[in-house]
Amino acid sequence: MNIEGISGYCDPRFEEVAKIFSSAIKSSYETGASLAIEHQGEMVVNLWGGYQDEAKTKRWQEDTIVNVFSVTKGVVATCAARLIEQGLLDIHQKVSHYWPEYGCNGKQDTKVIDLLCHRAGMFGFQCELPVDEWRDWQKFTDLLAAQAPFRAPGASQGYHALTFGWLVGEVIRRVDGRSVGTYFSEEIAKPLGLDFKIGVDESDLSRCADTLMVSNESALSVLKIMTYVPDILLSKSMRGAKGAIKSGDYAVAFAARGLDSDDAVNSAEWRLAEVPAANGHGTAASLAKLYGILSNGGSRNGQHLLKPETIKHVTSVHSGGPDTVLFGLPYQFGLGYMVNAPLTPIGVKPGMFGHTGIGGEVTFGDLNNNLGFSFVNNRQHNIGNLYKTANNLSKALYNVL
Repeated sequence: MNIEGISGYCDPRFEEVAKIFSSAIKSSYETGASLAIEHQGEMVVNLWGGYQDEAKTKRWQEDTIVNVFSVTKGVVATCAARLIEQGLLDIHQKVSHYWPEYGCNGKQDTKVIDLLCHRAGMFGFQCELPVDEWRDWQKFTDLLAAQAPFRAPGASQGYHALTFGWLVGEVIRRVDGRSVGTYFSEEIAKPLGLDFKIGVDESDLSRCADTLMVSNESALSVLKIMTYVPDILLSKSMRGAKGAIKSGDYAVAFAARGLDSDDAVNSAEWRLAEVPAANGHGTAASLAKLYGILSNGGSRNGQHLLKPETIKHVTSVHSGGPDTVLFGLPYQFGLGYMVNAPLTPIGVKPGMFGHTGIGGEVTFGDLNNNLGFSFVNNRQHNIGNLYKTANNLSKALYNVL
């Protein structure tokens, strides 16, 4: 198939999907992106196009990797799932059983499942976040271990935008001895041939696409106006959103304002660090393959990832909203995976699980259709249009299926 402006392969059955991807690139809505779809164990779409940089001097290549932000959480969830399957990690055990220093200041009864389901009440830092010291793992975990939670652990769901990675990652490190980035590399990425890293190597820096960030302050200002609207004029869901906005949890969870600038997320300090909630870098093909394996029994070419019963367990709903950080929306989580993510493709069909990213990235598996889907890009859009391309691609895909 030869479609102007994009490279790669597309099974003719999915030509309409390829056209939508091409249009997003040609219109300059997306600066650069890649799309991959695995169906029943076969890579039926692997496309890329556009540019790695805003000046459009470097074409997007097959091996271009890009920061996928919170899509990384689904990768971390897969690491935790392996330890759960092996009996090394008990989700109903207290976090302090594995990480003794954590059991203080109201966190004594926090369970591992609370961390995985964003119910630990630890969605931010009580102090200012050290945004220019991303490689100092100990600094972040020590701060989290010592502080008090913002909400009673287990009592409510509040999306742990950045802290999820250090909290779950430190439990993984305490159980296994390896950092989550090293664990994923040695246990999953290398055996399965996945080009994805949590903390890139210096040799990878030259193939990293620049991430082009936008400020969402204007959109947030509009949302804040809603807090002045009388409840009688709002629907039940909007009243929930109003309460969530007034709580201020969003501002706490996304307090790393330094990440609003291109310089921060495109710096070597950020890329070389392990920030397991937000700085995984990889290709769409690798993520589609990972979720394709998970959606096709959990093994590939003699390499075991997870048992089917484990996959069913970790992708079942373990927590539901309203989410106090994500504007009171009814997000549903498995054990680290999003099972329903409003305004995105995830949850549109039963059997879906995966994760979205704040840059517009969406990666998911579909157990009922034996599917792995990944769209990754490098231009962030405003909140209202954040997942426009991924939604259009997913809709076209399911029209074919």
